Amino acid sequence: MVNTEIPKHCTASPSSFSGTPLLTINREATVDLDSTNSFEGPEKLLEVWFSASPLSLPEASAPGGLKVVPSEVWKEMLDLVNCKVLSIVESEDVDAYLLSESSMFVFPHKLILKTCGTTTLLSGLPKILEIAALGAKFPHALGDAVRGTATAAIPYRVFYSRKNFLFPDRQRGPHRSWRDEVKSLDRLFLGGSAYMIGKMNGQHWYLYLTEPNTMLTPPATPDREQPVKVLDLGESRLRAKAQAMDLDDGQDETLEILMTDLDLENAQQFYLDHASAVAEGQYFQQAHKARKEMRTHLGSINDMDEGEGIDRFRANGGVIEKICDDSVDVFSNTSDGYSASASDDELTYPQELTTEGHALGTVVSDSSGLSAVYPTSRYPDARVDAYLFTPCGFSANGVIPSPDEEGSTHYFTVHVTPEPHCSYASFETNVPASQTGRETADVIQQVVGIFKPGRFSVTLFEAKDVADEDMSNAKKKASKWEAIKGYRRVDRIVHDLEGYDLVFKYYERFDWEGGAPRLGEVGF
Repeated sequence: MVNTEIPKHCTASPSSFSGTPLLTINREATVDLDSTNSFEGPEKLLEVWFSASPLSLPEASAPGGLKVVPSEVWKEMLDLVNCKVLSIVESEDVDAYLLSESSMFVFPHKLILKTCGTTTLLSGLPKILEIAALGAKFPHALGDAVRGTATAAIPYRVFYSRKNFLFPDRQRGPHRSWRDEVKSLDRLFLGGSAYMIGKMNGQHWYLYLTEPNTMLTPPATPDREQPVKVLDLGESRLRAKAQAMDLDDGQDETLEILMTDLDLENAQQFYLDHASAVAEGQYFQQAHKARKEMRTHLGSINDMDEGEGIDRFRANGGVIEKICDDSVDVFSNTSDGYSASASDDELTYPQELTTEGHALGTVVSDSSGLSAVYPTSRYPDARVDAYLFTPCGFSANGVIPSPDEEGSTHYFTVHVTPEPHCSYASFETNVPASQTGRETADVIQQVVGIFKPGRFSVTLFEAKDVADEDMSNAKKKASKWEAIKGYRRVDRIVHDLEGYDLVFKYYERFDWEGGAPRLGEVGF
């Protein structure tokens, strides 16, 4: 269960029923949200770093870096992306924004923006650079007509990635193809590198990244020739090593699990009707338990007809069933049902447990097991902010402060589109494996067990060990999560990138009979 107390340096999650002046819920954005037409589950993921760590912010920048920027300013940027803020959970190290289409995380030194559907994420990138310059006072250069801004902060590094789209023809703006996205990024940054990882005619993943100390593309001149890209690998590797030593705790890593073809029955838990039934069962079960405890404390109630006027129910896979045998003692300690008395103890069932929102989001987070991925027994200050959509669909942000008081705060984020014809779920986290006390394979196995996909891909993006010249350590780590119970590995690729090791793996369930995957987008 999620801790409902407000941890140090954090606001309360909107999914708890306690208020706090630091909590922000955008109730206007939650009106008429409907996931019926949100067919494109695979997200676009952007990371913009303005320094290597929160401890190495430029001297001229604001002391809190990007975290000093008001939420209203970020909302203006998100309007360009075509998504809205549902709620915000603040902490000392990171502010987690739950969006109508996925999530945003604001650290002092970097911003992570992840959006699904037909959002135009890259349309917001010039505005992000402008906000970092004007709001956070990062070093900047004058803007131009190409960027569409008056000024632009100079980023340290930029990362953009996504899985191949299922419905690429529905995308808008610069997202109609990977080629268009690369052109959009190259107009902003010099020396960026674009990759397609995986099979061109199978499941694959796209990545664009810049080198450390990214340079902005200078203003274009008429009819200029396309410059030839020449890289001094020796010098750039030395620079990457020096920068890697300055990374936060030396533990910068991101694990992303992208799942498709979710088990049909299991996916029902991400539908509003099912979640409401589960919530109702839990609500009356708890009410019944409270009544029993009260009777134990106060003694027996005289002249109580234990059977008359009592309807009994039990939960059966989240569905509420009425038990017709009224002769059973509803207060018996051995009874496996629960009761609600209309005549004596009429209960008002909370409206928020029948409609989309944060309350049912919390129910799903707990009942599905997502809250247990980083449990409060290990992370006592962890917060989960979850939202369930109409008629289905689920999003959650987790803010995970390190159990070590000197450690950093990390995150995880989950997004689910359960409709059978386009089912998809994603799980992403930067909680270091060394901090969890578990192997990466254990986290993958737990997450896959929650969603039961027919197939999934995993990417592990990890800061390079400066002593690992031949990638032997990276390959050794990758081999530890080679076997995932119930699945066979179809593809495995290890990349030696600038300052990072990247491992990509693709799995299919042993009993999968769904045929070839829906690729949607093939190649470039």
